[in-house]
Amino acid sequence: MSKKNKLRIIPLGGLGEVGKNMMAYEFGGDIIVVDAGIMFPRNDMLGVDYIIPDYEYLKKRADRVLGIFITHGHEDHIGAIQHVIADIPAPIHATPLTRGLIEGKLLRNNSKHNAQIKTIQAGESNKLGPFTIEYFHVSHSIPDAVGLGITTPAGLVIHMSDFKFDHTPVDSWPTDFAKLAEFSTRGVDLLLSDSTNAERPGWTPSESLIGPAFDKVFAEAKGRVIVATFASLISRVQQVADAAAKHGRKMTFAGPSMVDNVKIARRMKYLDIPDELIVPIDQALQMQDHKVAIMCTGSQGEPSSIVGRLSAGTNRQFDLKPNDTVVLSSHPIPGNEETVSKTINRLLRRGAKVVDDSVAPIHVSGHAAQEEQKLLINLVRPKHFMPIHGELRMLKRHAELAKQMGIDEKNIVVVENGQIVELVGNKVQLGERIPGDYIFVTGESIGDIDHDVMRERSQLARNGILIIDISVDKLTGRLLQDPEIITRGFVSPEDAEELLPEVQKRVMNVVHDGKLDDEKDIVNAVKSYLHQETKRRPMVFVTLSKS
Repeated sequence: MSKKNKLRIIPLGGLGEVGKNMMAYEFGGDIIVVDAGIMFPRNDMLGVDYIIPDYEYLKKRADRVLGIFITHGHEDHIGAIQHVIADIPAPIHATPLTRGLIEGKLLRNNSKHNAQIKTIQAGESNKLGPFTIEYFHVSHSIPDAVGLGITTPAGLVIHMSDFKFDHTPVDSWPTDFAKLAEFSTRGVDLLLSDSTNAERPGWTPSESLIGPAFDKVFAEAKGRVIVATFASLISRVQQVADAAAKHGRKMTFAGPSMVDNVKIARRMKYLDIPDELIVPIDQALQMQDHKVAIMCTGSQGEPSSIVGRLSAGTNRQFDLKPNDTVVLSSHPIPGNEETVSKTINRLLRRGAKVVDDSVAPIHVSGHAAQEEQKLLINLVRPKHFMPIHGELRMLKRHAELAKQMGIDEKNIVVVENGQIVELVGNKVQLGERIPGDYIFVTGESIGDIDHDVMRERSQLARNGILIIDISVDKLTGRLLQDPEIITRGFVSPEDAEELLPEVQKRVMNVVHDGKLDDEKDIVNAVKSYLHQETKRRPMVFVTLSKS
């Protein structure tokens, strides 16, 4: 088979981490993109709002991108869409709810774009250039999720995205097993499958198990019930609404993303919540506590979220009360466990009762566990397998499962972001590497912060900073006045009183001994002394003025 019949699979995000999922498929110069998500920053990524994929490869070929296909409406799949379409104005294809959530996101972000958004439905297909894309429904923790069957002259690829095999989902719409079996009869050349729960044995529990758990929480709560979850977890909103109605509570929503997403889902009939059940937040705050349920964001303990601010006592609209029950209805994202634990401790310290999934089954994963992943491989019977969506250990574990299911090891490919994979002839091979790094977003700044800045911030956070301001005579090189020393985050004021005069002396010695060639001489002398005395290495800066 000639190079003209080569399909290039280009992972731009989601392979090597949990989040910022983005994949490109290139054939004969034409490109389609699947998903454009964000990733939440780790604890050591100080000052970062979120992270988006490095899609420079696509920006350079923007005129060749035929379409952007979004599998579902979670942030790790749509969160970067406003950035992507600003650089790549290709048509967006999404199911009705996903489209509504994308439009809401673009509106909230005042995104100015000319991108066309096209509605697709599970069961439909369309053709773009050499790509024929078939959409099939998958069960996940949000309605209207789809997987993609992508046919090119190089073969049939199944992009499974996030899924679980839930036979009793909240929306009564299970994964389309028949379509997966039909793909199998055609011959699947490559299966790409979600690896998030590849280390978790057994089956992921059904969403329907959550209803009784919420029923118990509402029955036992003496005051307000505050439920925190992702703003896009629409099925969870329905379950909380059902519990609120059963226990005679009115329901309200806090936070712009939660409010907007609920409006969109209700308008599009994905939520069945009667008007009389919902009250504005201002009205809810005036009601008796045992008659109120509040849904908000912050289940990951994000400091800027409502639950994060409630735990710190800095939420302006309302504060915690002693009888409040706070329900964190999500699993901590890998790497975020410490932040969630700190938030829970602060909530408890402020008198709230906290219910998370270690206390009651108020959350189940939306991702397939090992037995479901094995069943998918059995259903599809792919010739080649590529695990996606997960940290490297998850991808490797998923590859081991595929090997157990009879796929030849040489037909399994495990890669991380930036490593291009090629489907050509009857084999999968590695192509070249392209950049696949993190792009940090802070406020209006996109990509201006790199790993070096992150390292400096981390060092500042660990060891603090010392600033030395000196003025010397430009003719004699003598000090015009005693050095001024400022320190932050390094030592306590009491220790500083003892330490800084000694630092000052060493600075003066360097200058008076004629050893001052440049600021580095002072920095080296001070750093050496500070490490000798404290065994710490603060960042030392010198400002030198001559007059």
